[in-house]
Amino acid sequence: MKKVALASCNGMSPNGLVSRVAVGDARKENEEVISICMGSTSADIEGANDKMLKKYPIIAINGCSGGCVNKILNNRHIDIAETISITDTLENYEVSAKDPFRLDGEAEECVKIIKNEINNKINQIRQ
Repeated sequence: MKKVALASCNGMSPNGLVSRVAVGDARKENEEVISICMGSTSADIEGANDKMLKKYPIIAINGCSGGCVNKILNNRHIDIAETISITDTLENYEVSAKDPFRLDGEAEECVKIIKNEINNKINQIRQ
């Protein structure tokens, strides 16, 4: 089975937290999934991680409209297989996260929605 890498938003917004938790949950459910530390990727001016970043298809999960995950990877010339915008995805639902540090019941629903979207993208890549 082909490995897939997940690149989560590390932003300090409510959707940044949703991104990190959804990626963690998706990773637990899929043993062939790895996660990328965007802080390390941003700070890696020597390109020490580039070989690993180019090894697997990457799903970028952006917390806000700024699209920082895509920008960071694009700046490093790393290909992105799929992108999920949490803001755009959650527009179709009547739930939202409100706290950047804690998940309440509504934010947990957001996590489930985004985790399902991640799993759908993983399955598309593996086909």
